Amino acid sequence: MFSYRHGFHAGNHADVLKHMVLIAVLKHLTAKPTPISVVDTHAGAGLYRLDSDFAGTSGEAQDGIVKLLASPLAAAPPPLLADYLELIATFNPKGKPKIYPGSPFVTQALLRQDVKDKLWLFELHPTDSKSLATHVEQLHAGRQVNLKREDGFDGLRAHVPPVQRRGLVLIDPSYEIKTDYQRVATAIQESLKKFPTGTYMVWYPVIPRPEAHELPRRLKTLATQAGKSWLHAVLNIGQKPETPGEPPANKGLTASGVFLVNPPHTLKPALQQVLPALVEVLGRGRGQSQVIEAGG
Repeated sequence: MFSYRHGFHAGNHADVLKHMVLIAVLKHLTAKPTPISVVDTHAGAGLYRLDSDFAGTSGEAQDGIVKLLASPLAAAPPPLLADYLELIATFNPKGKPKIYPGSPFVTQALLRQDVKDKLWLFELHPTDSKSLATHVEQLHAGRQVNLKREDGFDGLRAHVPPVQRRGLVLIDPSYEIKTDYQRVATAIQESLKKFPTGTYMVWYPVIPRPEAHELPRRLKTLATQAGKSWLHAVLNIGQKPETPGEPPANKGLTASGVFLVNPPHTLKPALQQVLPALVEVLGRGRGQSQVIEAGG
């Protein structure tokens, strides 16, 4: 259960998609003066070094944020991507990307102290939970950030609806075990009944497993049954070409998706502008593609 460590994957193409969309949602929510509450059900360690043994072993950031920053697209990015790159740059003031912020630090960077926004972080992994606590202490954020070492699916139930009656729920488990897919769908179904006006964002890996392909279809059904709008986006960078005479490379994750319930109305056109450009920059071979669909 505890074999997954996001440090191996920090800054990869899936993080680019997830955090770009997360920033867009948070900017939309914080544009209004009333406070928001954010629940991050699987927070991870919070901060990651791209030159660590974890990141260095996988090399996934090289096909993600590192490749993106070295591309012409980074010099003149569309607005959605520009916001993402600007935030990443605040963690790397010397230019070269060495630190990559996970969703807790991406979120906290956009929350407001003066209107009492709140962030609830859940992480069950013993090592990552300890690292997260250490990293959060560096923020000196006081009561704005609340960290709990417990199952995020269980913790979510106690925090919807939030006192603020506005907010975001981010759900991105490791999907190490097949039951995670069912738990994601159940969490969305239960939460929509208690907090129908909240924005919900689910990240998932696109892998050859029936549960992975069924998840966005189930989420569409749940959103439609609840009478809520939804948005689904997928970034697929394709298979890395094999070099003749060398053993086959570890293909790793080639695609991931995000599914949102009650998304900002501006998000679909913004993604339509940026995702094709990301495929062109990060794409590496057979199967590269992008999907953007919405309903409700």
